[in-house]
Amino acid sequence: MTVPAAPGEGGEARDPGLQPERTTLSWRRTLLSLLVLNLLIWRAWLHAAEGTGGQGPSTVMALGVCTVVAAAATAVLVLCGRVRRRELRHGTAAPPAAVLRWATGAVGALAAATIAVVLLGR
Repeated sequence: MTVPAAPGEGGEARDPGLQPERTTLSWRRTLLSLLVLNLLIWRAWLHAAEGTGGQGPSTVMALGVCTVVAAAATAVLVLCGRVRRRELRHGTAAPPAAVLRWATGAVGALAAATIAVVLLGR
């Protein structure tokens, strides 16, 4: 069922349902969990850098790379979330394919960094 356009508006009106708000809230929850994950990765790196974990310099360097990758991936996901929120405010169109590609790549990079941190921390 199509919602009629409001007076003075051209084209289709936005869906009056709560879908845009739910989408925005899910992006916020996801980003909050990613920030917690980033803090845990930073903690592992700092713990190794202090020398209390017994890891060598190569492990500390690898954990530093994981930290940078995780921070960059989270920054990309924050930008993707902002783009999506802006699009939801202005209409009901699907997100551009580029946003989805960047978000998918960032999630993959973040997952790889997390797995590497877990394996390096052993």
